Amino acid sequence: MLLNIMRENNTQLHQGERERDRLPPISNHSSGTDRGPKLPYPSLNLISNHKKEAGSHSFSSQFILPGIRHGRDLPPICPDVRQKHQHRITIDILSPEVRARFASDPVIPIRTKTAKEFQEDIERATVSGDWKHVHDFYLTTFDSFLELNAAFKKEANAPFNTIEDSGINTKFVNAVYDALLLTPPDTQRAVLKGIINSFALIFLTQIKQFLSTYPATYVIYAHLLRQIASLAEADHNFLMHWFKKLSQKRFKQLVERLHFFISTRLFPAKPEELPPMAKCYWWIPSATKVLSLLNAANSISCTPFMPFVDFYNLTLDHTDFMEDYHTWQTHGNSTRFTFCQFPFILSTVVKKAIIQKDSEQQMISMARQSLVDKVSRRQRVDMSLLFLNIKVRRLQLVSDSLDELARNRADLKKKLKVTFVGEAGLDMGGLTKEWFLLLIRQIFHTDYGMFTFFKDSHCHWFSSWKCDNYSEFRLVGALMGLAVYNSITLDIRFPPCVYKKLLTPPVVPCDPDTPVGMATLTLDDLQQVMPDLAHGLAELLSYEGNVEEDFCTTFQVSQEELGVIKSYNLKPGGDKIPVTNQNRKEYVQLYVDFLLNKSIYRQFAAFFYGFHSVCASDALLLLRPEEVEILVCGSPNLDMSSLQKAAQYEGYSKTDPTIRAFWDVVLAFPLELQKKLLHFSTGSDRVPVGGMADLNFKISKIDASTDWLPISHTCFNQICLPTYKNKKELKQKLTIAISNAEGFGLE
Repeated sequence: MLLNIMRENNTQLHQGERERDRLPPISNHSSGTDRGPKLPYPSLNLISNHKKEAGSHSFSSQFILPGIRHGRDLPPICPDVRQKHQHRITIDILSPEVRARFASDPVIPIRTKTAKEFQEDIERATVSGDWKHVHDFYLTTFDSFLELNAAFKKEANAPFNTIEDSGINTKFVNAVYDALLLTPPDTQRAVLKGIINSFALIFLTQIKQFLSTYPATYVIYAHLLRQIASLAEADHNFLMHWFKKLSQKRFKQLVERLHFFISTRLFPAKPEELPPMAKCYWWIPSATKVLSLLNAANSISCTPFMPFVDFYNLTLDHTDFMEDYHTWQTHGNSTRFTFCQFPFILSTVVKKAIIQKDSEQQMISMARQSLVDKVSRRQRVDMSLLFLNIKVRRLQLVSDSLDELARNRADLKKKLKVTFVGEAGLDMGGLTKEWFLLLIRQIFHTDYGMFTFFKDSHCHWFSSWKCDNYSEFRLVGALMGLAVYNSITLDIRFPPCVYKKLLTPPVVPCDPDTPVGMATLTLDDLQQVMPDLAHGLAELLSYEGNVEEDFCTTFQVSQEELGVIKSYNLKPGGDKIPVTNQNRKEYVQLYVDFLLNKSIYRQFAAFFYGFHSVCASDALLLLRPEEVEILVCGSPNLDMSSLQKAAQYEGYSKTDPTIRAFWDVVLAFPLELQKKLLHFSTGSDRVPVGGMADLNFKISKIDASTDWLPISHTCFNQICLPTYKNKKELKQKLTIAISNAEGFGLE
């Protein structure tokens, strides 16, 4: 982005000089007044016309690393530059005579070279070996702000004060930078020098090509990132919208470059080539702040440039993220930098680990408190008080579970342990998973009436019937919370908007009258629940005829509740307000809000409070709705090769013919059958956050006739195989078993 040539140079001279004076020096000069290159005009901050008011926000956060000092101000760009006087001489205190040379408006020269002409120059230089003409072009272009404006602005002397158009000839910019690697080293060095002198923010989008070539470029890049991170909020808004104008390729490259920079600073291959961390602790905060602008641009784009997971920096998986989390908990979003302030950069693996460790600490705290209470009252200590003990009868599973959770409400954050009445056995994890599986299947069965299953969208939705007690919805919420808390993956088919509602707000409000779960949802969200209805409403919005006469619809809707048709007004007097071409957008929005929020408010509120009664943690503030879904249900992305590598065997070895035949068959299965196999073996067709290795998948040998079908123990993620004669027989038996697994074959 050529941000410093996007704004008019005519109005900001004195303000620009004042802003520049606040920044540390760029060149290695000893005097506070003799800074920067000798240019005919002062260096300007040309991004916006908004004046920075006193107390305006700037990015001066500190990066928390062991052994590194923390200061509020960023260090000078050159380490040997020091501020020697509290009051430095600035242009504002000079006499008018001295300042007169800056009073006139600079006129940008006219440069007419086009991208095509430049490409022809490059081709001629490549053939002839004479790069002088190209070298002169680069030298002149990066000599000053005026030349940058002249070369790359669409209209050299025109202002561009809009988020819609940056005013840059991006095609020419890309051609100039793409050709730079073809030029001789002296040309490249000249460009780098020009970057330092003119602070061309456009360099941000191109610098990766130098990072591995010139290690010193990291220093230049860091200074550039700091300048961008320190801009005013209004300028960041311009940047964010201008980033949206980049091509997808350039946008992705820019994100990758920032990740590369952060990862290299954290774990440099050759630490001696970079400054000590103590002198450049501000590098990573600056880069992360700039990356957040790109993340924001990606989020507000009609079509995102890249999925949100591509903003994860996997290098952070190997850092002390719990120290980062605790610092964030203590200091919040203050001037002390933490990655938790920018959760988009943390992978789901890190967030799950934070939630688990936070959960463990809360579990230990609750257990310790129970132990102390017992000892203080001189009562006999029973080790069972360290756990959330659930005792249920299989025939009364839902009612017993509801009673147990209500009775043990104060112990929900202890380690879960389940006992089935009348059955021997210790819960080593298998009984807990079985309890979850059986309870979820029963609650979500359509005969139970709590949830409606939509075949078109393959998801469940809350039944809208009204009653006096919604405690069973609270139970479902608590179950989901316990699953996250105890690292259990559930086979639940909720649409994505449920997880948006679950984080609205992400923490339980102090005021019990504050509405919860009332997310701002759109027709796209309804499409994921009721696609046919959403399609009909979309047609209403695009209808070109007379809506009032042809549709004969009012702001009143009807829905069935327990076999009874009931009508509801979407707004006061809605039954008398016709839907017209003018108000149809309002009608659709109110209808969507009614279906996804208001009609199920009491049901969802109970569900919300049930979930947060277990998962009340600051860690939820780090999560996107999609990440909550992954934590609850797992990831839909299967990798059977990874499952093969992580598989365990009992009675078999990985070289046995039956095992080799099994994996040959499974790896050749289409995706649908692979999902069925996973569901048959584990009770869910999704993968835990940690990947296939976290499944602890086991294949066991059973001494049974080869006429038998495979058997699975979903509580232990185990599949049992007889010793089939050949691959064909194994494939036939396995396909039958996994395709007809509902109701039998599962233990």
